[in-house]
Amino acid sequence: MKRLCYIFLPFVFATTIAAQEVYDLKRCIETGLQHNYAIRIIRNNQIISENNATLGNAGYLPAADLSGGLNGAMNTTRNSLSEGGVETQSNINTETANVGLNVSWTIFDGFGIQADYSRLKELRSIGELNTRMTIEDFIASISTEYYNLIRQKTRLRNLTSTLGLSRERLRIVEERYYIGSMSRLDLQQAQVDFNADSSAVLNQLEVVHRSRTHLNQLMAVDNVEEPFFQKDSTITPNVFLDEAELWKRTMESNVSLLISGKNTLISELDLKKAKSRNYPYLRLNAGYGYTGNWYETGNIDMQQRLGLTYGLTVGFNLFDGFNKKREQRNATIQIRNRELLRQDLELSLKTDMSNQWMAYGNNKDLWNLEKENLVAAEENFRIAIERYRLGDLSGIQLREAQNSLLNAEERQSIAEFATKLCEISLLQLSGQITNYLYAEAEDETF
Repeated sequence: MKRLCYIFLPFVFATTIAAQEVYDLKRCIETGLQHNYAIRIIRNNQIISENNATLGNAGYLPAADLSGGLNGAMNTTRNSLSEGGVETQSNINTETANVGLNVSWTIFDGFGIQADYSRLKELRSIGELNTRMTIEDFIASISTEYYNLIRQKTRLRNLTSTLGLSRERLRIVEERYYIGSMSRLDLQQAQVDFNADSSAVLNQLEVVHRSRTHLNQLMAVDNVEEPFFQKDSTITPNVFLDEAELWKRTMESNVSLLISGKNTLISELDLKKAKSRNYPYLRLNAGYGYTGNWYETGNIDMQQRLGLTYGLTVGFNLFDGFNKKREQRNATIQIRNRELLRQDLELSLKTDMSNQWMAYGNNKDLWNLEKENLVAAEENFRIAIERYRLGDLSGIQLREAQNSLLNAEERQSIAEFATKLCEISLLQLSGQITNYLYAEAEDETF
């Protein structure tokens, strides 16, 4: 029996003994921001959108091509002469060589180039916002897992404490059984309860291990089983959030809303691009090159040309099967759709904010209530264990008091953790989740 008692004890303290690194939430977030693969990928995508937002990609700059070539032909000619007779020449070789620089430049296309450049800049901004959204999602995820690990460790401590109490009860029952003051039924029941508590501790060790490895995975640590000290051992929710301030920040800083606004602006630029076809276009072409021709027949053996060519083209599309009007109508409809999507998003955010705020307030009240219940349960168990030592309380009644204490600790922990989760969700909705990167962010959210 004593041997069974110590089977799991090395596991309970394994993490503490092996750990060397100390991590608080801020360090976990900073480590993850540096190494997490999803964030590194989204940052690379942001760089791509920044690389695309150039004057050349929009069409502002001219295009220059340097080309050269050599062409030849070998023919047999047969000419019928007017005075009669036929003249035939075989294997006549003609060659042409050319090299030149050609430049083309669209000077004006009805403001379409300006619309394209503005669109590329908005896409660059969306790339930045997508990176921010990924970072905010990551901070919310790693914060949730960080506090979940604290909760699971707290539960492990509670279960270990309960196990210690069961072990003490079993010791008392054994002593009284051997002197004949307690029955074998009491001994068996104490043994069953001790074994049940041992099983609960072993299962909780697995839960703690999963939470720790998941946190290491989020931080992209090479060894996901690497142990570490958590600086925090308790969860302290911020109970001073303000609903009106949160909603104001949501309307100003929520990433989804900001992206929706950018998409609306891009649709307006698409309409501007479609309307550019209502204007004439002006294009400039210029070139400088050399051309040489070699002949085996005729009066000229070789002809060479070196010089400048240029041209200016003005055009206007008179009719294209009503496609211009169709594109403009569709672009106008798309703008309306973007606005409807934004309104739907605002309504969805209001719903989420209302639900999370309700849950936040409710869990705060539950947390305060469970703290009071825990004090009463601790006092109740203290009285019960003293009466049990005096032989004035049965083992079943002591077990009930013990379970009441464990349940009170669990309910208090759950309410505390749920309040923290609501806080994280509210800060993420309002675009303030990055506050967890700053020192004392939990005490000075606003």
